[in-house]
Amino acid sequence: MLPVIYSDEFLDHETGSFHPEKPERLTAITTALKQAAFAEQIEWRSPSSPETRPLMSFLQQAHTQRHINKIREIALAGGGYLDGDTPVSPRSYDVALLAVSAWLDGVDIVLETGKPAFVLARPPGHHAVSDEGMGFCLFSNAAVAAFYALQKPGINRVAILDWDVHHGNGTQAIVEEHPQVAYCSLHQYPCYPGTGRGIEKGFHDNVLNLPMPPGSNMQVYQPVFEKKVIPFLSQFQPDLLIVSAGYDANADDPLASIDLQPKDYGIFTDYCLGITRKILFGLEGGYDFESLSKSVVETIEHCLV
Repeated sequence: MLPVIYSDEFLDHETGSFHPEKPERLTAITTALKQAAFAEQIEWRSPSSPETRPLMSFLQQAHTQRHINKIREIALAGGGYLDGDTPVSPRSYDVALLAVSAWLDGVDIVLETGKPAFVLARPPGHHAVSDEGMGFCLFSNAAVAAFYALQKPGINRVAILDWDVHHGNGTQAIVEEHPQVAYCSLHQYPCYPGTGRGIEKGFHDNVLNLPMPPGSNMQVYQPVFEKKVIPFLSQFQPDLLIVSAGYDANADDPLASIDLQPKDYGIFTDYCLGITRKILFGLEGGYDFESLSKSVVETIEHCLV
């Protein structure tokens, strides 16, 4: 069985009919998972209510109170924008808190079972910096989850692998000063947000950025995984691996120009499982519904082997 943490409330973060980060992304994924050959091996779990834990104290480890208040105030005022790409609807603040809670639930489940789990939530988070949301992202789910995990007994090192096609500028900025967190990103370059240079190593040699040229396919990605990603993560010896699982590096995705196929994410998953089975996968990008849903199916199927 593989736990998938999901709630229909994640559909209530409204972005508008023409915005690529829309509720239908989750609908496509849940439909595909329920139709998959392994559907009976999925354990659907609802996220914990944010009120059941001191969520704000965890959130404040990654974000300023000013940023948290700003999202809340925009939502209470009926909605608005953090930037031109990042809408906040009336329920977005509550939904974003629930998404963070879901990622923390995922940490708990993985550490309790020693096996992978998948957080199927939105809004995504890896572009959100400590004092600002951007790039469709409100709160930095992966960074909050990493700091939360470090408070658990026996957890001394957490690694984050970000295979979204865009560099997780927010995640890196929040965690790079912390020696107990490693961050590794493969991302198209040049591409939004224009960050993630290969020369950046973090404050403790805990950052590995791997800019990938437009048009890169699995023949380009596979040796990078084998020669750079896996050695970096293995040497760090994480007690937990968090994967910022974006699926917008698919060839069919409208927002980038990388040529991966859904089956390639199954191979990526196998690489990760070779490092540890304590993996929390959390949804980031992916905007072509068919390739997105097929890619999530591949990820989960490989976790069940």
